[in-house]
Amino acid sequence: MHIEVLRLSPGDDLRAALDAAFAQWRVAHGIDAACIVSAVGSLSHAVLRYAAEPAGAELHEALEIISLSGTLSPDGAHLHCSVAGARGDVKGGHLMPGCIVRTTAEVVVALLPGWEFRRELDAATGYNELSSKRQ
Repeated sequence: MHIEVLRLSPGDDLRAALDAAFAQWRVAHGIDAACIVSAVGSLSHAVLRYAAEPAGAELHEALEIISLSGTLSPDGAHLHCSVAGARGDVKGGHLMPGCIVRTTAEVVVALLPGWEFRRELDAATGYNELSSKRQ
């Protein structure tokens, strides 16, 4: 395992930054799998897709990132995030593009050499699900 740390700046798109970083790490380290270890920070805008909903819900307010978890693969990321508003109300779901960093986002990512993550259609669920194997 190899650890990388991202510190994102105001205005950065959290998901786009993770996708871009994974693409660079893939080339630099020859890896096909990574996972989120830790994340803290804030967002000014979040787009979260709730369970069984077809589209993301937009949240336009100052939000603290409470948690971020998921996998990164050459076929795309699968990320879930929970955020809290100014009164401590927490919402969570599938992290969509358009989650904009307010002050910072500090993300610790584990690169997993020797593993391959892919997203493959699962006939039982109808979704592209994680497929993993040792290389």
